[in-house]
Amino acid sequence: MPIRNALVLRCWLALLLWAAGTSSAFAQAPTSDMTPRVAACVTCHGRDGQATHSGYFPRIAGKPAGYLYEQLRNFRDGRRLQPAMNHLLTNLSDAYLREMAEYFAALRYPYPAPAASDQSAEVLAHGRTLVFEGDSSRGLPACASCHGAALTGVEPGIPGLLGLPRLYIASQLGAWLTHERHALAPDCMAEVGRLLQPADIQAVAGWLSAQPMPAVTQAAAAPAQPLPRPCSAQGATAGVAR
Repeated sequence: MPIRNALVLRCWLALLLWAAGTSSAFAQAPTSDMTPRVAACVTCHGRDGQATHSGYFPRIAGKPAGYLYEQLRNFRDGRRLQPAMNHLLTNLSDAYLREMAEYFAALRYPYPAPAASDQSAEVLAHGRTLVFEGDSSRGLPACASCHGAALTGVEPGIPGLLGLPRLYIASQLGAWLTHERHALAPDCMAEVGRLLQPADIQAVAGWLSAQPMPAVTQAAAAPAQPLPRPCSAQGATAGVAR
């Protein structure tokens, strides 16, 4: 735990020092050269947004542009809290953030093999059940009902769930559970979060992080009909992560 905290602190300090010297550049109009605009991003998220071995910061390369854009806006507008991100994005326009999102979304790189899990077979089995079946007795939807059968996300705004560190997945699910993370209405993941137990979070995060990426890593095409909300009168069927 101390090692992880030191890594996170070092990354945040690097971002804040970088921002202190370049805040005026961020406030300028968008330019065609993306290198200086993503310099802070790759400090934590790795070269070209491919993530690092820290186990906390997620890969952002290849995620749906709509999802990345909404997350950047959520950080900027305070719906999602992380001090360095909130500070860096404070003065950026929607157009500026959209260009950054589209840049990272267009990057396609192979994924490394996942690390072997140290969780029990029982815990992993519980995680897999929740991912593909949910829990109808609690009105808890399956992750795959919204994030796609292959769990690689759905265009334009639903992220994939594979290729992410267990710590990151657990922390984000926990943030929905504790109401520390919010999204624009309809905030469907907030509704899902209220149905989760800590054991569910550990099981889902453990199973997802142990899975290899499929041959096709891109997000699925947008469905012909909008996905229903998990709180719909017809029952729990989908949960949109934002």
